[in-house]
Amino acid sequence: MKLVYICSPLRGDHEKNIAKANEYAREEALKGNCAIAPHCVFTQFLDDEIPEERSLGQEMGKELLCRCDALLVCGNVISEGMREEIKTAYENGITVLGRELSIDEIEGAVFGETEQCCEI
Repeated sequence: MKLVYICSPLRGDHEKNIAKANEYAREEALKGNCAIAPHCVFTQFLDDEIPEERSLGQEMGKELLCRCDALLVCGNVISEGMREEIKTAYENGITVLGRELSIDEIEGAVFGETEQCCEI
């Protein structure tokens, strides 16, 4: 069973984004993977609106990511937080997969100068 990190937006419509992340995690679980969506878990005890707590959650997520087999980029927008997670995956040799976006689109948004990457 592979440990798959769900990388999807949190900011914006917080409730909708958490629900979508849970859907993505469920899909992966039903495929036989051990899916983890840290932003669904960490926001249960950390407040994303408090900068220090948001930063702590992001660092905890990166720590968890480094133990995963793959990072699955979900959605068609890459937020700044997602961008950092994707960079961490590449820096640590973790497989990056795209659900809606191709690897070329993901890499262009993270390492290039495309409009795909935006803060939401």
